[in-house]
Amino acid sequence: MLLPSRVALVALLVLGGGGSAAPLPSATTAAAGWVWPVEGQRHVVRPFLAPPTPYGVGHRGVDLAASGAGVEVRAVTSGVVHFAGVVVDRPVITVRHGQLLATVEPVEPLVAAGDVVQAGEVIGVLLPGHCAHPCVHLGVRIAGEYVSPLLWLGGLQRAVLLPMGVSAGGAYRGPPPHVEVF
Repeated sequence: MLLPSRVALVALLVLGGGGSAAPLPSATTAAAGWVWPVEGQRHVVRPFLAPPTPYGVGHRGVDLAASGAGVEVRAVTSGVVHFAGVVVDRPVITVRHGQLLATVEPVEPLVAAGDVVQAGEVIGVLLPGHCAHPCVHLGVRIAGEYVSPLLWLGGLQRAVLLPMGVSAGGAYRGPPPHVEVF
């Protein structure tokens, strides 16, 4: 069984989400109750890349271009501020919405743990230092599993899985020769 992060990785790879910076596809409308953390053009500097193991190498979020350091950063979803402070050497804000945690960094907090925030509410100010050009890192976890934030921000089209032996046009071709049918 594929975990949500693995499904998101498969969808990202299948849909051509490569490692280069590129404007997002036309589907950039955020899901109901979600907003982009910074204003401006929707540009992914670095995409989500699920690690092969829980502690393996990967990129557990997306880096989104910003117009500059000092811009307002908004809560991507409504919830309660779970954490607002420094992790290692970087200021971080995490908003909890049920089992979902949405984290932005490097962001100087204007909120404190326990504050209730609404999607789109200014929660901090972007600081320099995460990317070569100004960007905000957005990470999302559901029940502890990292998933691509673009699933909610509209930058990833949903993958469509077809039954084996069915072409994209719907015609049955029979099982591929390398697959055993039980």
